[in-house]
Amino acid sequence: MKNESKGIYDVNTIAFFIMLCVATLVLLIVKKTFIENATVAFEILAERGEMGVFHAINALQYLTIPVVYLWKFVIIAFIIWVGCFMYGYRITYAQVWKVVLISESVFLIPEFLKICWFMFIETDPNIFMIREFYPLSLINLADTSELSDQYFYPLKALNVFEVAYWFVLVEGIHTMASKKKSIAYNIIFSSYVLFFFLWLGFYILVYK
Repeated sequence: MKNESKGIYDVNTIAFFIMLCVATLVLLIVKKTFIENATVAFEILAERGEMGVFHAINALQYLTIPVVYLWKFVIIAFIIWVGCFMYGYRITYAQVWKVVLISESVFLIPEFLKICWFMFIETDPNIFMIREFYPLSLINLADTSELSDQYFYPLKALNVFEVAYWFVLVEGIHTMASKKKSIAYNIIFSSYVLFFFLWLGFYILVYK
């Protein structure tokens, strides 16, 4: 009997991973070239001839994109796979890894929106404004001038796209396992989402 089509989850894993890395690289290059490097702070450093270290850091960021993604996907997929196992969901680790990989594409949207924001709306930002801003996140509701440094990352991490990511994960696990979606919700929220909030709490506690 022919296997039932699983839509986007039938794509080649390696090809999608390469596509995601390339898309991330393009967005990162555009952000650094046309936004970060155009700020007054970078112009001053350029005039002083002190940009070498920043070019080296940028190059390192570009080269480590696949490594960062691989590490992230391995950890998240393992957490969700354990959740699937606990709920009796028959799904392989490789299938969960593919779901995590495809779901990650959600986070390309805020990066694109951030570029658009600083290129067409807030056209004269400083480097702090760029690094503090994250579209549709709780950080935009806070007064960053009075905010402790330990809360910057958690408030940026709590955003509309993160929540959308949870539901994309649910849909992916449901599609791969072909069982009740209610169980897929239980798996994601009792594994990944739980660990996500535990991680934010841990970050706040240990930040120095």
